[in-house]
Amino acid sequence: MSENILQSSKATLQRGAIHADGQLTVTATDVTFVPFNQQFGLGPYSFSRGSIANACASTAKAGGLLPISTDAIKISLDDGEVYEFILANTAQWLQTLNS
Repeated sequence: MSENILQSSKATLQRGAIHADGQLTVTATDVTFVPFNQQFGLGPYSFSRGSIANACASTAKAGGLLPISTDAIKISLDDGEVYEFILANTAQWLQTLNS
C-alpha cells in the first residue's frame, strides 16, 4: 500500500465465534485488514472507504454471543457485507472512518 496511511493498528476481526488477529489500516481511499495467520481463511480483506454505508461502535463478544467489551467497531458496506473489529481507541477509529 503506497498511499499515505491515516490510521493503522493491531485489531481482531470478529466473525461470529471466530476471531483473527491482524493489522487494520485506513488510507484516504481504502480499508485493509491483513491477518497475521492467513491459513484460517479470514482475510486479507480490502474495500473502498466509499463503499462504507455505516461505521459505528459495537461490542466484542465471547463465543460470538456474550458481550464482553465495548472496544469494537462495526463497518457495514453498501453491498450488505459487515465487518466487526475489536481494537483500542474506537472513537478515534470511528472519527477517521466517518470523515
